[in-house]
Amino acid sequence: MLRMNLRLAPAWLALSCVLFAGSGAAAAANEAVAEAEVQALAVMEAFLDAFNNRDEAAWADSLVFPHLRMASGTVVVYQNRDEFLAAMDLDAFAQNTGWRRSTWDDMAVVQSSERKVHIQVRFSRFDENDELIASFDSLYIIEPVDGRWGVRARSSFAP
Repeated sequence: MLRMNLRLAPAWLALSCVLFAGSGAAAAANEAVAEAEVQALAVMEAFLDAFNNRDEAAWADSLVFPHLRMASGTVVVYQNRDEFLAAMDLDAFAQNTGWRRSTWDDMAVVQSSERKVHIQVRFSRFDENDELIASFDSLYIIEPVDGRWGVRARSSFAP
């Protein structure tokens, strides 16, 4: 039989309400994080689709600015969409490297909140004969800006 000191009942009731409300808040927070992860993974697919289609404008649409890329021992920051587009030429990239398409080989959310998602990836590049050129490990950081999710930063071991 449970016995409670009636003088303590209001405190127990208040604590119960806090715990119950807290569990609802935790569930809502978990839902928000899960939704952030869904949005981030959709961005990753849009990023790769645009890249493989050599569509620089759609590729820029998968990013948020300023956008940072760390690769080949350098850090490049594109302040805005126009700056990014002026620097991109996927046809030239294909011609210079023999690249035809890329794939996500492995993708894992390694950290997330409702406002930011870190995704660890391994991707591969293939040539026009569908032969593997190389595979690289990378980390992508996805965030929303003005209600739209996009890649904020990426760090890659690719050249």
